[in-house]
Amino acid sequence: MLARAPPSPCSTGGDAVAGSKESTRPWTPVGGVGLAKGASRCPGPRAGVRLIAARAPGRRATTTVVAAATGERRTAGPGPEAESAEAANGSSSVVAGISTLLTSTVGKSTNILWHDCPIGQNERQNLLNQKGSVVWITGLSGSGKSTLACALSRELHIRGHLTYVLDGDNLRHGLNRDLSFKAEDRAENIRRVGEVAKLFADAGLICIVSLISPYRSDRSACRSLLPKSSFIEVFLNAPLEVCEARDPKGLYKLARDGKIKGFTGIDDPYEPPSDCEIVIQCKVGDCPSPKSMADQVVSYLETNGFLHD
Repeated sequence: MLARAPPSPCSTGGDAVAGSKESTRPWTPVGGVGLAKGASRCPGPRAGVRLIAARAPGRRATTTVVAAATGERRTAGPGPEAESAEAANGSSSVVAGISTLLTSTVGKSTNILWHDCPIGQNERQNLLNQKGSVVWITGLSGSGKSTLACALSRELHIRGHLTYVLDGDNLRHGLNRDLSFKAEDRAENIRRVGEVAKLFADAGLICIVSLISPYRSDRSACRSLLPKSSFIEVFLNAPLEVCEARDPKGLYKLARDGKIKGFTGIDDPYEPPSDCEIVIQCKVGDCPSPKSMADQVVSYLETNGFLHD
């Protein structure tokens, strides 16, 4: 994240970041940010370490500007203050000739820096011959979400496309093992899955998510993480009586007996999508096969340009 420039004659060539284990000489902290050792002893605008400016794309957060050599620290809000400081010198520096580091505060994370790589989503998509996307399958417990997810993954694999399935129960074995089924934990569960799915889509994969995700607001928040066209919501519309008759894990019986509280469809609501891309209808005595459901999703992906020849 930090680029080194050739050291000036008075530079120590030492570390630029506070707390570095390799640091053996004093450094001067400014507001919790360490500067290049020996910088205060270098009279000119050059510094032994250049901190290259960067900013998180699409983020509007508080930006802290740290001058690499002078130790000057300024804070600018989401408005044009930081840009005007840069423009005053015709570069991304607070002080002419000195590179700066633009850090952000996002949520509870402070002094963070977005680092772009030369290989991005477009390059990965071209390599994989497909468009990175998220297929989000939602529905009641027992509606067949996991079955559809695996069938879809198989059909796409046969066609030579790379996928990854994020299954709700599987994720609770690891990433989300610290979360319960209380409302606030369920929301956090979905938020985490949405962020992971976003990374898979950015990697160029077709990420298939299988979660009850009962609330529209949570699903909408995950949708907002991606370009709208890259989030494909699939509603597996199986009525409660069909799901309860299947009851593969015996959870409906436990909920009916009062041994499980807050179970979706029994004593906790499920909010069906109002504007999803795909609806797969399952009626009593008439439910499509896993392959036919998967083919319906594959057809949508082909029609909308997610799968390349």
